[in-house]
Amino acid sequence: MSHFSGIWVPLVTPFRQGALDLPALKTLATSLIASGVSGVVVCGTTGEAAALSDEEQLQALDAVLEVVPGAQVVMGLAGNHLPSILAMQDAVQQRPVAGLLVAAPYYIRPTQAALAHYFTTLADRTHLPIILYNVPYRTGIALEWETLRRLSDHPRIVAIKDCGGNAELTLDLIHDGKLDVLTGEDTQMLTVLALGGTGAITASAHLCPAQFVALVQQVKEGNLPAARATFFGLLPMIRLLFSIANPVAIKCALALQGQMENELREPMLAAPADVEQALRDYFTLHMH
Repeated sequence: MSHFSGIWVPLVTPFRQGALDLPALKTLATSLIASGVSGVVVCGTTGEAAALSDEEQLQALDAVLEVVPGAQVVMGLAGNHLPSILAMQDAVQQRPVAGLLVAAPYYIRPTQAALAHYFTTLADRTHLPIILYNVPYRTGIALEWETLRRLSDHPRIVAIKDCGGNAELTLDLIHDGKLDVLTGEDTQMLTVLALGGTGAITASAHLCPAQFVALVQQVKEGNLPAARATFFGLLPMIRLLFSIANPVAIKCALALQGQMENELREPMLAAPADVEQALRDYFTLHMH
């Protein structure tokens, strides 16, 4: 039985004049759930969690929980000061969430033994399901196969957001079957679904979410020609949204649609003029 499947959207965090724009966040979350996605992730990388205080992260989570059932909400957890992370985990698990998305500690490049210890320590201290987040190009360290196999034996470590950039590892994880495999690489979505992965945590699905949901359904029904058509229809938009560091282009696109201010928290900057123009051109062409 899969714990996590389908399309999960790692929410951007809207800002207005430097502060959280919680009404915009709630409206965004509500519309995505209404489109049929399986759930949302609060305070992942796309949510600029590293630029939010712990208090702000919990405010964002509480705002989303006001409008989305807890069973459809996952909370991101990241850092490398273990006491702080455990305190944050304790605060989150007092709320009715579906699970935690936990990245490897960034910047410090721990050994595989240290990674196993870190994730096990967190898993031992929570009743919530954990999704491992393997994203070496952001953290500086990759979770290796033997480490993942060990961690998958823990009863609360149930899934992985796979951004490892290692196709062989992805194949092994899917074939092994102990973890739900959700791709975090939007261009790999069809590949992972067709091979038997359970879904995707996909930032691109802020735009045209119903089409991403349809893609999952088409693969589930075995209608690969339709799934290919849907995927290749979405691919130019996906590439455009990732033409600059996430979530710069996604926030710009949502701002063009009037869903929020085009505002990021420094040191991230809003999209440059060429990216904004490319988005305007794309949506003028495709959104009528």
